[in-house]
This record gives sequence, structure tokens and C-alpha cells, in this order.
Amino acid sequence: MNDFLGGERLDDKYLIERLLGQGGMGAVYKATHLGTTRAVAIKIIRPQLSSNEEFVERFRREASSAAGLQHPNVVAVYDRGEFDGTYYIAMEYLEGRSLKTIVQQEAPLDTDRAIDLTIQVLRAARFAHRRGIIHRDLKPHNVIVDADGRAKVTDFGIARAGASDMTQTGSIMGTAQYLSPEQAQGHAVSAASDIYSIGIMLYELLTGRVPFEGESAVTVALKQVNERPTPPSVYNPAVTPELEEAVMRALEKDPARRYPDADAFIAALQAARNGTATAVLAAPPPPPEPPSEVYVYPEEPLAPREPREGGRWWLWLLAVLVAALGLAAVLLLPGTQKVGVGKPAEAPPRQAAAGRK
Repeated sequence: MNDFLGGERLDDKYLIERLLGQGGMGAVYKATHLGTTRAVAIKIIRPQLSSNEEFVERFRREASSAAGLQHPNVVAVYDRGEFDGTYYIAMEYLEGRSLKTIVQQEAPLDTDRAIDLTIQVLRAARFAHRRGIIHRDLKPHNVIVDADGRAKVTDFGIARAGASDMTQTGSIMGTAQYLSPEQAQGHAVSAASDIYSIGIMLYELLTGRVPFEGESAVTVALKQVNERPTPPSVYNPAVTPELEEAVMRALEKDPARRYPDADAFIAALQAARNGTATAVLAAPPPPPEPPSEVYVYPEEPLAPREPREGGRWWLWLLAVLVAALGLAAVLLLPGTQKVGVGKPAEAPPRQAAAGRK
């Protein structure tokens, strides 16, 4: 039921007008709500996914959660339903271009514009993360930018239920070029996983390319896990050291070394734009250094140091100790006469003076 040509009715509530695009989960159409005449975007799920009971249950739950996300940078979800053996979502319709189209047509973007668009995406992520919703498939294709430069993220919460380049069978979620390393390895995801994907998006806005490419999704996923990205300033000299540091921290392989949340990433980008030191302070802490009194000595012996001025006092002390030890040895030798110190002997009586008889 994905191949609408236009003019068909969906669930007696929506009039399909035209195809807007296709992705891993299904096709997106522009439609009109028959009750309100409001323009909407209808995402119709692929039939093969609709036949998976586990997927359907997860899709219902996540679509309901996404419907509660009302934010200026999040595409609103109005409705979800089932029709003719498949499932659909009715979302806010936006006139504009996807961020991927902007990259293809204009990248590399001016650094200020790239920062501004990224901060808008981060604000959307922050709003969702605080409500326990992780996107899992953030990429430029899922960001719509209107004529006024306002960016809105779509598929929040819904991406968890679906798949993009790789289906969920033991598996990896999301498009390989934007996958976090932990997703590529099938590990648990967190808000830090979305931070990584947004870092990839910023890298692409600044350079016109993604950090990792390959002949297959698996090859790209392996690079996400094992290779360090080329610094963006190599491709775009306009990228300042502060901005580059912000990008590279978002792309750390270890989630614990990335920004702890979207707020921290936003602060680093704002500081980088202003050229302040805050971006440096936001960098990951260095490994602990050894205490200052601990030294590492080379294997070769060090040359003797010249004695410092006034440093010979210990030589005098040593001489006194040697003399004392020598005297003690002499006194303690066997057969040595001991001289006592006692009362002096009385003098013998004097002879009578001459002439005394």
C-alpha cells in the first residue's frame, strides 16, 4: 500500500497528494486532512515491517511517545493508524529542504550557519532526551530546514521502532554513515549515541563529506568503531581550533568521553563561535598525571650534579663522625691501658728544713 499516485484516500481521513521521499521505514507523502484541510506529511510503513509483530508493538509505543514531543525544533506527530494491512503516521508538514539536500547543494557551509543549524538539532535532542526518548537515527535526511532557516527534526522516537540502511535482526539501527560506534557493535544506546550522530552531521556541514565511507554499510560501521576521523580543518581551513575540538569530542569512540549531554555540546559550539576559552574547558579531562614527587628516571645514569653553593656542610659532619669513630676504636682495643680520672695523690712529707735536728 506504499505506491500511491495521488488522489487516493487513506483511512477515510487523509487525501494523498504526492510523494515526498522514501526511506528505510517506508514512503512519505504530502496529504490533506479531510476534516481540517490541514496539510500533513504521511509516513506509510513498508508492508514487510508491518507483518512483524514485535516491530508493530514497538512502533505503536514509540509513535505515542513521539506524539507528546511539542517543540519548535521537532516535527509534531498528529496521528497514527492502521489501514489496509499497513501502518502510518501523520506528521506536521513543512515547506523546506532536508539538511541532506542543503549539504549536497551548498556544503561546505559557513561555520556560523553550520553551528546555528547544529545547535537547533541539539535543542531538539535535548528536549527528547529529557523525556527519555533517544532518536537512534539522526542524520541530515531527518532534518527539515524551512525558508527562514529554522530546522526541525523528524522521526524522534519512531526511529527506534524501525531501521534504515540495516534492518533489525540481531542488529544495528540507523544509517551506517551516522551510526555511533556502540550502535555499530550492537551495544546499548544512550543520549551520547545521538550526540555522536549530530557530531557527524556537523562534520558534514563543515566539510561536505562524512568522516567514514566505504563500499558497504558493514565496512563503514567497522570504520566508525576502529578509525579516528580526519580533522575537519584538513578539508576546510575556515574551521577554527575551537570548533574542531568541539567536533572531535562529539566523535569520541567512547561514549563517556563525549559531551555528557546536548547542553554541553551547545555551550562548546557557542564558545567556539565566540572564540572564547569555554570550548577548551569543555574538552574531555586528560588522564591523571603522576604526583609531582614521582619521577621517571632514564635507563642511562645521569651525569653528576655540581654541588650547590653552601652545600658542603655534610662533609664537615662526616669528618667529625669519622674522627669520633676512630677515637672510640682506639679506646676499645684489647690491652689498652685505661687511665682513670680520680682524686690526686697526696704529696710526700717534706724533709725538715736544714738546720733542724
